[in-house]
Amino acid sequence: MNLGALLAFVRPDLDWHALAPELTLLAVGTLVTVADIALDDKAKRIMPTLTGIGLLVTLVPILTLAVDGAERPMFGGAYVVDDFSLVLKALFILVGYVVVLMSVDYVREGDYYENEYYTLLLTSLLGMVMMASSRDLVSVFVALELLSIPAYMLAAWRKGGPRSNEAGLKYYLMGVFASAVMLYGMSLVFGVAGDTDFGTIAAALTGEGASPIVIVAILFVLIGFAFKVSAVPFHTWAPDTYEGAPTPVTAFLSVASKAAGFVALLGLVFVAFEGAADVVQPFFWVLAAVTMTVGNLIALRQTNIVRMLAYSGVAQGGFMLAPFAVAFEDAAWNIPGTDITTTPYFAIVVYAVIYAFMNLGAFSVVLAVSRRTRSGEISSYGGLFSYAPGMAVLMTLFLAALAGIPPASGWFAKLVVFWALAGAGTPAGWVLAVIVAVNAVIAFGYYARVLVQMWFQPVPEMVTLGVDSGGDDGDELDAAAATAEQDEHGDAWLATETRQATMVRFTPGKIPMTGALAAALAITAIASVAFGVLPGLVSHFGEVATFHFGG
Repeated sequence: MNLGALLAFVRPDLDWHALAPELTLLAVGTLVTVADIALDDKAKRIMPTLTGIGLLVTLVPILTLAVDGAERPMFGGAYVVDDFSLVLKALFILVGYVVVLMSVDYVREGDYYENEYYTLLLTSLLGMVMMASSRDLVSVFVALELLSIPAYMLAAWRKGGPRSNEAGLKYYLMGVFASAVMLYGMSLVFGVAGDTDFGTIAAALTGEGASPIVIVAILFVLIGFAFKVSAVPFHTWAPDTYEGAPTPVTAFLSVASKAAGFVALLGLVFVAFEGAADVVQPFFWVLAAVTMTVGNLIALRQTNIVRMLAYSGVAQGGFMLAPFAVAFEDAAWNIPGTDITTTPYFAIVVYAVIYAFMNLGAFSVVLAVSRRTRSGEISSYGGLFSYAPGMAVLMTLFLAALAGIPPASGWFAKLVVFWALAGAGTPAGWVLAVIVAVNAVIAFGYYARVLVQMWFQPVPEMVTLGVDSGGDDGDELDAAAATAEQDEHGDAWLATETRQATMVRFTPGKIPMTGALAAALAITAIASVAFGVLPGLVSHFGEVATFHFGG
């Protein structure tokens, strides 16, 4: 760049108030790093506190922007702060705060580098916050990579554990491949539209029709995001990554990363690809039906609760994908007996908010119970009510929410999806609504297995090792089991494959509970009950987000 061009550069106008949430997150990450450098070992004690307070402080500019209510476009409309983005930004920050609470003792007991862990978590959250405001292919892709790259490293955070390394590597390789496919699709979209702005793309595709190049471009972009939301058949990374990653990271990926993918899809489908309904709707119809069905059927066969929740997450993603199949139909229906009007857009936002808290709650219970059992097998939950009734009740609440049983919040999430599909008034919408209803029944089968274990089965005398209950415990247990097998058989490969078959005697007792983990359980439980008993709370956010997006 020559000197004349450099001097001619004019800085774009920046709305510092609109950028305050992102700048606050950036400042918190910098503060965490500086504190680690300045205080060295003493900083470990304050890292989670700094991170948690920083996340709560980030909510302040989000609230002030919400009170102001103005729509604030920047960078030629590529980055917009409106009520839609603020609702999702607040969700991401709250999810991040709960994950920090889950991580406090886990990271400390594992003797990890706490600065790096919380910095990566904050960086990934920054990408998610940016995704909520992105209205351009370039800003969407930058936000996606900013949230994904730290997540790859977090998945492999237990560096001494082979399963964690495998989880991170598998997630990274699949993520890079998905990004490449998506970026190629975006380049084709740019070639057709001549611009990366969502509005310009919508206008170009409306006139273009379903030409082969448009079909390929749209499908490549959507397939890339299908990986992010672990839709079938792009879900293969999820079970192994969820099982191998540290449990707080698994919770983070299952909720925040998935929600960010859906946020991007909302903008792409309802704005950029609005003129390509004949491509988008059939694609999502098949994707949603296959995702929820395959996820549920495989979950029925799982014996490990983390893998069961992984496939449950796949199926839940299918429920959230279903409204996209009727995205451009006149599908605004009033839910009988209420003043709530449900649309496909509304259903997706509401489901994402409700799913975040009920799934985080389930993983919080898994983390707490594993501190006693040192096992991730569903059978290890036998007789949980007899020695930890509080945990049994909380897990019942979260599983009931995931299954859609009133009064837990999940019933409202599934109801709005069903009514959005039925409200389309098309044969395809009604058939998919029936598939949703059938899959909701199937899902209860594997949630009920855990409930039966907790309430009606006796406490097991022996449990299977192989879950990271806190710190590196799980990997140390796996390593010990592997060593025993290797000593006996002299075969390292056999040791690796059979390490989870090692049984130890289990003594029931009080579950070690810390204040941070208890706070995470309290927040998720209150939200799961409140959204179920008072659905107007969450429907308000869905209505606000729907009204202002793309305005």
